[in-house]
Amino acid sequence: MEFDLEYNSEREHLIIPEYGRHIQKLVNHCIALPEKEERNKMANAIIEVMGNLQPHLRDVPDFKHKLWDQLFIISDFNLDADSPYPTPSKEELTAKPDKLAYPKASSKYKFYGKNIQIMIDTAKTWEDGEMKDALVFAIANHMKKCYLNWNKDTVDDTVIFRHLTELSGGELVLSVEDETLSETKDLLRKKVVTKGKNGKNSNYSNHKNRKKR
Repeated sequence: MEFDLEYNSEREHLIIPEYGRHIQKLVNHCIALPEKEERNKMANAIIEVMGNLQPHLRDVPDFKHKLWDQLFIISDFNLDADSPYPTPSKEELTAKPDKLAYPKASSKYKFYGKNIQIMIDTAKTWEDGEMKDALVFAIANHMKKCYLNWNKDTVDDTVIFRHLTELSGGELVLSVEDETLSETKDLLRKKVVTKGKNGKNSNYSNHKNRKKR
């Protein structure tokens, strides 16, 4: 007996492999139907099968719209059928996205991250007062934590204050005579997760201090 074996490498390329070869064959058959009414009927039936194969997409907004777009993509945009949604074009699918512009300038203290600079710029717009002072102090504490995550050694508060003044263009100024930032051990302390009486997780930072209370 002789068998003709068919290997996947010899078969037609699957445009969207997630739907399998049977869906691809159904779409190819739908394209070849001579009457548009028959193509529309079969296209709707294929959409129902595709929806059953991808149940996780049902929670996605415009679920049906996505399926119809994928149907036309599988047909390589050769299917002439009426869709309840705008038919996508091959040009839209293959169009290259616009290039993202690189930041024009970056801080030399990259270990602080971009969000620190955003926070500093925001603090500069606030009116002087207790709220602004509290925000600036919180920013300095966070800067110290970022510094320690980058360099596990201790860091003097004067270094953080100098960097804060530099990054703010000289508008935010703190000094060791007036302010003292959190201790290194407190900033790097890891939270411990335990089970409470009700079985839920409860986080606390310093178990020894809590026991003393």
